[in-house]
Amino acid sequence: MSNERSPSAGASTTAPEPSPWNLPNALTVLRILLVPVFVWLVLRYGGDDTISRWWAWGVFAVAIITDRIDGDLARARGLVTTFGKVADPIADKALTGAGFITLAMIDEIPWWITIVILARELGITALRFWVIRHGVMPASRGGKIKTVLQGVAIGLFVMPLHTFPAEDFFRLLAGGVLLAALIVTIATGVDYVVKALDLRTTSERARMKRDRKVNGGR
Repeated sequence: MSNERSPSAGASTTAPEPSPWNLPNALTVLRILLVPVFVWLVLRYGGDDTISRWWAWGVFAVAIITDRIDGDLARARGLVTTFGKVADPIADKALTGAGFITLAMIDEIPWWITIVILARELGITALRFWVIRHGVMPASRGGKIKTVLQGVAIGLFVMPLHTFPAEDFFRLLAGGVLLAALIVTIATGVDYVVKALDLRTTSERARMKRDRKVNGGR
């Protein structure tokens, strides 16, 4: 029996990464491009223009929908790319960050809430890079709930609530959702910090580092 291998024997079976030129990534780029449009509409005429506020709400709704669609499409059609992994969270943070900042600028929400939420988002992003050599911290269930609550809160406050017949009710509803988003944002932030510290001490890289120290001290 011949021991010769065919040219393909032993070759890697890993499929090449799909081209970044695909529909999910196009939707992600669209979401990024919608951010300045959203900001302009919210701030137009100092935030007092009813029609602009409704347009801003529509743009925000479209952006949120594309966030759901692009991820589902990428996974269903095997179109997950490195570009998408990097651009998708950037688009999400840009959209929600722009929402909180512009709403604070027109006095719809307090600045301190915006600062706390943005500090948490930037801090967790930095934390992910801090532990990247030890492993990846996946999005938790709480993190996903946080994202939904933040999106709903922004959407409610972007609407021209001052034109609503039951303005007080809707402001109370929007405030309740915002408070829930703030609480979950802080709670999940603390949870990520705990997980990051645990990962840096229990990962394979951390174990190997400890072993080298022990063996080096003998």
